[in-house]
Amino acid sequence: MAEKRYRAMFISDVHLGARGSQTRLLLDFLRYNDADVIYLVGDIIDGWQLRRGWHWPQSHNDVVQKLLRKVRKGSQIIYLPGNHDEFLRDYFGTHFGGIEVMDETIYTSADGKRFLVIHGDAFDVVVMHARWLAHLGDWAYDAAIYLNRWFNLIRRKMGLTYWSLSAWAKLKVKRAVNFIGAFEEALASEARRQKVDGVICGHIHHAAIHDQFGIRYMNCGDWVESCSALVETYDGRFEIVRWTEVLPETAPAEDHDAEPELVLPLPDGRKVAA
Repeated sequence: MAEKRYRAMFISDVHLGARGSQTRLLLDFLRYNDADVIYLVGDIIDGWQLRRGWHWPQSHNDVVQKLLRKVRKGSQIIYLPGNHDEFLRDYFGTHFGGIEVMDETIYTSADGKRFLVIHGDAFDVVVMHARWLAHLGDWAYDAAIYLNRWFNLIRRKMGLTYWSLSAWAKLKVKRAVNFIGAFEEALASEARRQKVDGVICGHIHHAAIHDQFGIRYMNCGDWVESCSALVETYDGRFEIVRWTEVLPETAPAEDHDAEPELVLPLPDGRKVAA
């Protein structure tokens, strides 16, 4: 499978440090896809999970190494922290291995349209005003992801492809659907307030592109459930790439090339070599 290169690539909600993170699929995606500029749209590292218990296998480290390698090969990478990696918000304006950390930014597409790029947690009422409830919901979500791993293990043994039980359940619950709609509308309103043509965000693990609220709304998705990314082609078209639907026939390859050590700060005071 030949590598595809895009004008821009937007990845969010990888949740490195969480057991549900689909790092091997992400590594495979990064192996076959590249871009002039890559936006990491928040929750790339899961500080909430790392506070509860340390989990950082080699594949999680490999993701960081792969991104650093893309920087050295000429890609620009911009990191916009979310609520799970909010500890990085203390480092706005700094660089880690060439990766720039920012709060939010404006991206100009090939056809000159301007898009607000932001994680989106600031527009989640639960996260902002009831953090205890957000953490409780995070625990319940982890339980669903745990069940999802066993569910997909059975599917693989049956010769079936990956399917997200948790994403399916979320879209069947009326309150969850209403929450998604309210979140999307709030982000569209913020884009309108900032006088831009649209918004690119993450946070809710629901990839989408639409103009339902009179302005372009685009969500990157995640690498826990949908394994998706948002890309812009050189002719200005935005697309959602759902990697489980376009997986190459080759199995995901391990990538252990030697890298110069980069130390990332973590929320509990420890540091991890990337």
